[in-house]
Amino acid sequence: MAVSASYSILFIFACVELIFASAEPARGKGRGLNVVQDEESGKFFIDQFTTDTLQSSLTTIFLPIIYIIVLAVGLPTNAMAIYVLLFRSKKIHPAAIYMGNLALADLMFVIWTPLKIAYHLNGNNWTFGEGMCKVLVGFFYGNMYCSILFIACMSIQRYWVCAHPLTQQRKNNTFAIIVSVFIWIFIWVSTIPLYLYQQTVELSDLNITTCHDVNLISMKNFKSGNAFLDVQLPYYYFMVMAGLVFFIPLLVIIAAYILLLRSLGNSTIVGNAGKSRQRAVVLILTVLITFSVCFIPSNVMLVVHYALLRNGRANNGYGFYIMTLCLASLNSCMDPFIYYYVSDEFREHVKNTLLCRSSRMVERRKVSFHSMKYSKKSNSHTSSTGNTESSNC
Repeated sequence: MAVSASYSILFIFACVELIFASAEPARGKGRGLNVVQDEESGKFFIDQFTTDTLQSSLTTIFLPIIYIIVLAVGLPTNAMAIYVLLFRSKKIHPAAIYMGNLALADLMFVIWTPLKIAYHLNGNNWTFGEGMCKVLVGFFYGNMYCSILFIACMSIQRYWVCAHPLTQQRKNNTFAIIVSVFIWIFIWVSTIPLYLYQQTVELSDLNITTCHDVNLISMKNFKSGNAFLDVQLPYYYFMVMAGLVFFIPLLVIIAAYILLLRSLGNSTIVGNAGKSRQRAVVLILTVLITFSVCFIPSNVMLVVHYALLRNGRANNGYGFYIMTLCLASLNSCMDPFIYYYVSDEFREHVKNTLLCRSSRMVERRKVSFHSMKYSKKSNSHTSSTGNTESSNC
């Protein structure tokens, strides 16, 4: 599986090379949604490609549908995950701490998706102001990079538990808390550059105001061939973040996965310990797949997109670039299901939470039924069910 993951990465970078090879010099074309502004008149010059993209069904129908799914699934599932981890889990361990922070990061992004949905359904017209647009963009990328870091932490922690089972009794929650706080501080600081340049562009010809969809280029730099001066801040930002918060964690996750497989292959696994380690393998595989599906395409296309802008080339794959960013948001509604299917403890707590009232009714019916036939057994059964009920609900 590690070899197949390596081949997948090589395939992606081969596609990147193909995109660069097929990219054409811009030659005045605004591909990549560049809008040129005349400083003297204040007029915007919009090419047909930009107009078609902003009015296409891809941005006005498909994207809002995806974000509606993210909101409908991600909001209740992440809220449930946080509730279970905070109020149902009796044993706090490093994995639960990382899972709780990951769920919190997903929830903080999901609550902003109604603005994204309204924006696309309104024909890519942003009506909430420049400040709210910057907040939405900041939370979008903050969630993506925060999720990558916490998934990497979960992968390392699972490998360590399986490779060193004796240390599992010494749950270092303090270290996990310190790491989580450091990640949050790093994310908040690293998203500051997203607030330093204009995110909205008012296009009077189309009667819309875009949010993070259009690169504003001055007429002076456009004519002199120095359009990069207007996009150099986001270029350097996304290049640094791609290397620091995407590529390095990706290598860490793959290394943890390989080391885990090697550790499991060199040890004899029996009993409950064997089941626990098998669940750890499933978790590593699942988060690796989630990482690959949600984050590899989006981060690779971010690099490709701004590298093309840097070299003054037309981005013929801009539609795919938008798709990958939308795909990255699906991580917010996939993580809770990872917890549910991998962690037995989390799954039991979710079932007890969702079926709490029904369980009480069933138990009461059982008690009343048994009390009618077995008077001697009813007392012990009632006491046992009462204890179970109080512990679960």
